[in-house]
Amino acid sequence: QVQLVESGGGLVQAGGSLRLSCAASGSIFSINAMGWYRQGPGKQRELVATITGSGSTNYADSVKGRFTISRDNAKNTVYLQMNSLKPEDTAVYYCNADVLTIPSVRIQYWGRGTQVTVSS
Repeated sequence: QVQLVESGGGLVQAGGSLRLSCAASGSIFSINAMGWYRQGPGKQRELVATITGSGSTNYADSVKGRFTISRDNAKNTVYLQMNSLKPEDTAVYYCNADVLTIPSVRIQYWGRGTQVTVSS
């Protein structure tokens, strides 16, 4: 069993910054890609950013230049630094991890989400 626990969400004014963290724990052999997704009010869940085990990153066009994804492989943790936040960034942010478990089963795991609210 693997758990993903997000932290760092909250309420911030437009133009402000937040840093999200997501720590994976449990029966982990290795983690391939990790990422952040979000679901705004009345919207479908969408990709925000992903990062591979070797550090290659991918971003949604809406966050390029404002958000930075990073990871600490030794801690099985992924981060999302969010700068210049806009009201349209308001959403529940979910962590995702592509995990090779012990024993060797590859499974996609999701965290429970953390709320980010940006006021105008």
